[in-house]
Amino acid sequence: MDVVENIEAAIAAVEEARSVPLSASCVLHRGEMLDLLENIKSSFPNDLAKAITILRQQSEIIESANQQADSIIAQARDEVSRLVEQTAIVSAAKKESQKILAEATAEGKQEKEEIEAYIDSRLANLEVILNKTLDVISRGREKLAGADPKHALSDLKDR
Repeated sequence: MDVVENIEAAIAAVEEARSVPLSASCVLHRGEMLDLLENIKSSFPNDLAKAITILRQQSEIIESANQQADSIIAQARDEVSRLVEQTAIVSAAKKESQKILAEATAEGKQEKEEIEAYIDSRLANLEVILNKTLDVISRGREKLAGADPKHALSDLKDR
């Protein structure tokens, strides 16, 4: 299970826990809850490693796109030089080189935007997961500290 599934399981365990009469407390199976929390703890490094890998890939992909754009531009320049040597078609060569440069620039820009959008969506997803995890941890700590759930619910309404 990943971090989110473990957190959801912990939340479900707390929600389904048997209440202590005349109290805001509940009875939880310590072993089960500790297992869930250990699973969450052990899953974090994996998710963080995935995020770091995505960030590293971002740089590599952008670098690759830049290299491809430079290669396309170099090819376009070579093509322009060849066409200039043929004086009868100089104007056609200029038009073609401009077209190739524009396409290369547009293609490189589009690839860069797609890559950045992908990375942004992955980071946003990770941010949501981490925020949910922090909320669960905060609620768990409040419960451990004996916070009144009615009071905690009224705090949530104010946000």
